[in-house]
Amino acid sequence: MIHTKFTTAEEAVKNIKSFDRVFIHGAAMTPQVLVRAMVARAEELHEVEIVHIHTEGNADYAKPEFAKNFRTHAFFVGGNVRPFVQQGSADYVPVFLSEIPILFRHHILPLDVALVQVSPPDKHGFCSLGVSVDIALSAVQTAKTVIAQINPQVPRCWGTGIVHISKIHYAVEANEPLYSTHERIITPEERQIGKYIASLIEDKATLQMGIGSIPDAALAELIHHKDLGIHTEMFSDGVVDLYNRGVITNKYKKVVPNRILSCFAVGSKKLYDFVDDNPIVNLHESSFTNDTALIRKNPKVTAINSAIEVDLMGQVCADSIGTKQHSGVGGQMDFIRGAALADHGKPIIALNSVTSKGESKIVPYLKHGAAVTTTRAHVHYVITEYGIAYLYGKSLKQRAKALIAIAHPQHRESLEKAVHEKFDT
Repeated sequence: MIHTKFTTAEEAVKNIKSFDRVFIHGAAMTPQVLVRAMVARAEELHEVEIVHIHTEGNADYAKPEFAKNFRTHAFFVGGNVRPFVQQGSADYVPVFLSEIPILFRHHILPLDVALVQVSPPDKHGFCSLGVSVDIALSAVQTAKTVIAQINPQVPRCWGTGIVHISKIHYAVEANEPLYSTHERIITPEERQIGKYIASLIEDKATLQMGIGSIPDAALAELIHHKDLGIHTEMFSDGVVDLYNRGVITNKYKKVVPNRILSCFAVGSKKLYDFVDDNPIVNLHESSFTNDTALIRKNPKVTAINSAIEVDLMGQVCADSIGTKQHSGVGGQMDFIRGAALADHGKPIIALNSVTSKGESKIVPYLKHGAAVTTTRAHVHYVITEYGIAYLYGKSLKQRAKALIAIAHPQHRESLEKAVHEKFDT
């Protein structure tokens, strides 16, 4: 039996030793107090490996000046570590979100220390991992030492993301707000994309969508739909609005029926208040939520994902800009494949037709060094503000024609020329 020691952050992180592998809780649950205390010890440490998915807040451990102290290997690259990954002082591990728990549980990447943030224990001694169960549950269950930031502002979430206080070696009390997103401005182009996405979503469908302006735009167009369900890897405020309107009932979904199913959530305080002690929301490990075999059991699975660029064969690059790592594989392939295999499922890739600089996102070839996140054989629907391209069952020439039709008009001529050069010369 572990006897939890309540202590200061400074004392708790002294349990991190040189050459340890340390997990940091992700998204809105990043334990900022513990991270700052760990970085403050940098000069005492050598080659501590840091692993995590996207985190928020302080990521000084990834800075070049700490390269001898910390080595960051991110499973998903968030904005706070992106410049360091791109300049080489941090690195990226390509892996599906569904499979990261395997790395911990099968001791492929055994963890020495897990830094997490949890709610205070209830009367039975159980703490909640809050709004980020994803890979954190497997980290807590397998790490040799668990250090927890106990925060009364952490929502208590239903599902499997609970840990008994006796499993926590060192506890640090802190009271600070969770990371909160700001309201995004939806452009006219994104609103049109949202309308096209909504036109494909049927009543009684099961939805997966991420965070951002395009998912927000799509959700805003669903207010007249009926009996939608949510089985996703993450969700934000837009889902709360549709649930409160009675649009989301989860009545027809098969996996964890009558519940919103996700592995993490990021949003405003409104979202965190909604999920707090709400049995309608169930958060599970990513190996469960992102299991293609489970996703496909739901009816009319509609998976909505984004891309950085799509080539004329239908190859999707969603995690790099040329040779520069931008984000990560995440769960896109998990849900694109799950939707494709589901009864009347619809895997959707949605993106603006051009970048902020006016460059086409529908391209003859992916940029040099770009990663293929989703293969051409997996892609069914591609949507821009100019329409819907349905690629499933189409030949290479037919795909190119369909994609050119939804490209920005200013780029269609050059794309047609590229097709001519590829197939007719």
